[in-house]
Amino acid sequence: MSIEGQVVALTPRVRRELTSGRDRVGKSYLDDIRRFEMLERDQEMNLAKCWRERGDRDAAHKLVTSHLRLAAKIAMSYRGYGLPVSEMISEGNIGLMQALNRFEPERGFRFSTYAKWWIRASIQDYILRSWSLVKIGTTTAQKRLFFKLRSAKRKISALESGDLRPDQIATIAKDLNVTNQDVVDMNRRLAGDTSINAPIYEDGEPDELQNYLVDQSPSPEALVVEQDERDYQRQALVGAIDVLNDRERRIFEARLLADEPVKLEELATEFDVSRERIRQIETRAFTKVRKAAKKYAAQAHLVMPSAV
Repeated sequence: MSIEGQVVALTPRVRRELTSGRDRVGKSYLDDIRRFEMLERDQEMNLAKCWRERGDRDAAHKLVTSHLRLAAKIAMSYRGYGLPVSEMISEGNIGLMQALNRFEPERGFRFSTYAKWWIRASIQDYILRSWSLVKIGTTTAQKRLFFKLRSAKRKISALESGDLRPDQIATIAKDLNVTNQDVVDMNRRLAGDTSINAPIYEDGEPDELQNYLVDQSPSPEALVVEQDERDYQRQALVGAIDVLNDRERRIFEARLLADEPVKLEELATEFDVSRERIRQIETRAFTKVRKAAKKYAAQAHLVMPSAV
């Protein structure tokens, strides 16, 4: 059986220790986990080797339970995010199990030194998942900004709610090596979600936020007009291209209408002329098409863009 499979199998054995924090986080839970003795370096290394080399579940149990206090301590440091401490402790315990699965005692590090990174990562992932209905912190830089922004704001005494001042934004962006817009966006996300049914008062009368939200998307009428304009432009272009002869049309389409324009050298080889000759034909064809398109547009009562 693989080590990973053994960790999964181990979970029922230590379920009480790892999940009891989910239901109670008070003194009783902390007292419970204090009963597990702290390990000396030699004890820790021997237990880790027994688990890694022989899959000894008793050794893994002792190694994990002796570090439950570490997971609880780290979870407590994230209380300021307003999420249930019991859930954060449980997530920290999951990180502790992940650390056990990947710990390499032969490298000479203490298990606590290695495990704290996995515990912290697991708790931070939980906070990011739970903070907003909108997914945030999708990149390493965004995650770092999310967890560093509060301390950065405290450092410059930016304690007021709402958007930051431009000078505050610039200072934080420089300190954290991110863009000003990154700071603005993340600061607004830190405020949490707002219900569109949130009560507001206008002239003393109760109302809801949704009644003041403006839809910035184009109206159906504007979309129809835009589509009609595109159709006219397309018809004008198709009609204008008909004024070209076969060679001009081939070069015009290859150079100006293709997703990846054909190189002058390739067209010169195809028509057995020089690159300069191809460029001249392209310029002449463009002039003819633009003139014909303007004429078509005038007949259709549509002023075509100059780019056509």
